[in-house]
Amino acid sequence: MSENPVQALFYNFEKVASFVQHHVSNFIGHHIQSSGTGSVNASIKAPVVKTTSSGQPRGPVVKGKSSTPVTKEELGRATWTFLHTLAAQYPDNPTRQQKKDVKELVQILSRMYPCSECANHFKEVLRSNPVQSGSHAEFSQWLCHVHNVVNRSIGKPVFPCERVDARWGKLECEQKACEIIGSTSIFN
Repeated sequence: MSENPVQALFYNFEKVASFVQHHVSNFIGHHIQSSGTGSVNASIKAPVVKTTSSGQPRGPVVKGKSSTPVTKEELGRATWTFLHTLAAQYPDNPTRQQKKDVKELVQILSRMYPCSECANHFKEVLRSNPVQSGSHAEFSQWLCHVHNVVNRSIGKPVFPCERVDARWGKLECEQKACEIIGSTSIFN
């Protein structure tokens, strides 16, 4: 594939973000858009999604993109792609903060995931399989195992976890630009 892996990651993240934005805006009853008043929301430049009376999007949300909502399957694929890419970049010797952050990220996903059925199932899976974040190998293998638990539950084939590094591998970035850097400060 000639596509830059970082672009693929951002594309998948963009799909998840668009899905979340659409459904959050439907939940709160209006669409997120810049108010231009200097408030915190003024910095958010989200596209306005025009909907039909049934709440379905009408017309393209983003030029050149599909105007239909993301399906549960697309959301799942995008999420697993993000998580496996994160695991591939996870350090061999993570800091205490990185271990804490990755565990917190997974827990937040289980609470905030836009598909409530999926979120509830993921919470059950996590209760039986707590996040293992001691090293790159441990986190990657844990994630592969958990992904296979989910796949079995929905009738999908399982992936051989001994091939996880060959499948996801580290991103090819110059001068370690893709490395995960954990810190205790948001201003580093």
